[in-house]
Amino acid sequence: MKKLNVALVGLSFGLEFVAIYCKHPDVDKVFVVDQNEKLLAIAKKRYSIPDDQCFTNFEDILGIPEIDAVHLVTPPATHAPFSVQVLNAGKHCGCTIPMGMSIEELEDVIRARKRSGKNYMFMETTIYQREFLYIKELYERGELGRLQYMTCAHYQDMEGWPDYWKGFPPLMHPTHAVGPCLMLAGHLPDKVYARGSGRVREELEKQYGCPFAFESAFISLKDSDITIEMERFLYGVARSYSECFRIYGENKSFEWQQLADEDPVLYTRTGALEKVDIITGENELSSRGGEIKEERIKIPDYAHLLPKEIASFTTNTVYNNENTHLSFTQGGGHGGSHPHLVHEFVRSILENRKPLIDDLMGAYWTGTGICAHKSAMNGGEVISIPAFENVK
Repeated sequence: MKKLNVALVGLSFGLEFVAIYCKHPDVDKVFVVDQNEKLLAIAKKRYSIPDDQCFTNFEDILGIPEIDAVHLVTPPATHAPFSVQVLNAGKHCGCTIPMGMSIEELEDVIRARKRSGKNYMFMETTIYQREFLYIKELYERGELGRLQYMTCAHYQDMEGWPDYWKGFPPLMHPTHAVGPCLMLAGHLPDKVYARGSGRVREELEKQYGCPFAFESAFISLKDSDITIEMERFLYGVARSYSECFRIYGENKSFEWQQLADEDPVLYTRTGALEKVDIITGENELSSRGGEIKEERIKIPDYAHLLPKEIASFTTNTVYNNENTHLSFTQGGGHGGSHPHLVHEFVRSILENRKPLIDDLMGAYWTGTGICAHKSAMNGGEVISIPAFENVK
């Protein structure tokens, strides 16, 4: 069977993915690109990558015929332009979040994907984290019953991150929060209403013109009665890191743990009525309110869904106490999602099918945040999310 040759662009955080590609059974050659020659040297030494597969210039790899696919792990402002270049070069493209910085950029990527006939995969981690895979199983087995409401959040203090993050509008980077809810709901977002709250330091406001410390939104879905609540902050809020969601079903509900060392909670509505004391002359018991059972649950790992060669990467990562990266020290490795992302990207290409999260889904998820930020800046104006499937 054919194996893929893949180029990974951006090694600061991308080193994590280089390790997975190097061990994936369907990948032959791995090329790496970064302007930082020290990172290139680390990749060459650690993963035995030949000199002729290491580059400092992104454009240099676009003309290499044997490269089948490119995975972008670069700064946000480059995502859409680089994705368009990759697709225009006739190569499959996987890109980290966000997909783009404006509705126009999202549409540019969709057009490029359509022209190229190649795959575009939006590399959102949260739909492959253990918690989502667990709740997805419960939902597909019918244990949750009818979905009634969902909330999601991405809390992260980004002091000390690279300058391009300074003052980044909170909901312009929405998909770690909203991705799991939209995936589980199975309906496209339709309209969004958002508000900003609080203020960041004046120096943080300058780059993107966003004064808000916090942005929160309500999202309505097409052909659905479900509402999703979404919130996000990046600066000036005393709260530790979390990419979390809460799912409320008719029969069972899931709530993310409040502290990192806790387990999440599963609530079960039994159908019985609770017996409660009421004050009467005879001190009778009355049946009022549905009985709800609550339990802390252990989330299983999902390495069994992966080829054995890369299964260990759900728990063993490149980054650790000795070799740190902020995405790991704050984010805990994204819930074991990285090898699942790589595997889906590779297999979707080899199986000649669209990936689970393609350009249209990526545009809807990213576009929801872009529209939410616009709504917040306009004082809570209701914004319709574009119909990205109509882009020509």
